[in-house]
Amino acid sequence: MYVQDILARKGRKVYKIQEDATVFDAIGTMSRHNVGSLLVTVGPRLKGIISDRDYRDKVILKGRTSRETLVKEIMTPDPITVGLNDSIDVCMAIMTEKKIRHLPVLDGYHIEGVVSIGDMVKAIIDRQKIEIDDLKKYIIGSYPG
Repeated sequence: MYVQDILARKGRKVYKIQEDATVFDAIGTMSRHNVGSLLVTVGPRLKGIISDRDYRDKVILKGRTSRETLVKEIMTPDPITVGLNDSIDVCMAIMTEKKIRHLPVLDGYHIEGVVSIGDMVKAIIDRQKIEIDDLKKYIIGSYPG
């Protein structure tokens, strides 16, 4: 299974924010849309990513205020990205190694979507269910192959 398969199933809706917005606005947007991150863009270009972890680690724990801190001050610039043809195994390896939960999906410079660790886990579980069903059919002799 590939990133394009996940986006086909979940959709390509992307929540974005400008780098000069306040963290308060970013957290409000995340809350309204029930997401854990926002892509930070300048025009159509991906500039960074801001997550609920950035808020926790770079605002709350540093004693800053969300109404006065700008997104560009706490975002992760130039985030790791994946392409439409990357496999879920590649994505899981990146997320595990880098300890991140969201990967922007790019086609060239065009933002195609975002995949999360939850999307990866769901895809792996779905793949395993299919494999188990195929094995059961094979064992009882009803597999068409």
